[in-house]
Order: sequence, then C-alpha cells, then structure tokens
Amino acid sequence: MIEIKNILFPCDLRETNSIILPYVISMAKKYDSTIHLLHVIVDVSKWGGLYIPHIPLDLYQKEAEQAAEKMMDKICTETLLGRSKFIKKVVSGDPAAEILKTIRTENIDLVVMGTHGLNGLELRMVGNVTDKVIKESKAPVLVINPFRL
Repeated sequence: MIEIKNILFPCDLRETNSIILPYVISMAKKYDSTIHLLHVIVDVSKWGGLYIPHIPLDLYQKEAEQAAEKMMDKICTETLLGRSKFIKKVVSGDPAAEILKTIRTENIDLVVMGTHGLNGLELRMVGNVTDKVIKESKAPVLVINPFRL
C-alpha cells in the first residue's frame, strides 16, 4: 500500500484556500499524514524596476513576511488546530522553485494545489506555478479548481 505521510499544501492566502483545505485535512486524517502548509512570498527585489513609493524594498519584504505569518497562524488556529498534524512555513523566493525545494527536503508524498482558473493570455502573462510543479515534481500533484466546487 502507498504511504502518504507528508502532504504539501502550498497556499497563496486567498479565500479559495478555505475551499481546498477541507480536502487536504480529509486526506491527512485518512492517511495519518502531516500537512505542510507553505506560503511563498515573491522576492520583491526580483521585480525589476517596480517602484514602491516611500518604502525601502527590504522593509516592504519584511512587512509582507510578517503579514503572511499572521495569516498562516490564523489558518492554523481556526482550521487545523486539533484536527491534523501540521507544519507551517513562510519563505521568500520563486513560488515554483520553493515548492519543488520543499517537496525534496521534506520528503513530501503528495502535493495538493489550487488552480486560479486562468487561461489564454491571462495565463501566459502571470505564468503558471501549478503547471511547473506538475511537470517537475517527484511527488504526485492533485490539482483542485475551487471555482468548480
């Protein structure tokens, strides 16, 4: 039988996470797995030329990390506490690269990701983290479209 001990849920802290998270919790209970919640903050120094008025980039980055930590804490206490084993992590960098790195370093057995439902030009403009993870992940990736549930 396949063992699923570590489930990665990369969350972007949007409202749609609350639609996907019950599926993650259900799988974690079924397999007695640990849920790894990961939020990746895009490193603003890589934005190239984008000007954020009156805020030094390092301060902006730090504030973004603190806000993400608070939101992750809220998700954990309101949704996961007492229901599942979980580990939360907030990092800065390229979202796809950080997700793939976490898959390798945390021995992830299953990845559960949401999709934004983008298509066509919109998808090409913003890129597709989910697509890159599907193509490069060593672990199976379950993609949930929260807009269809």
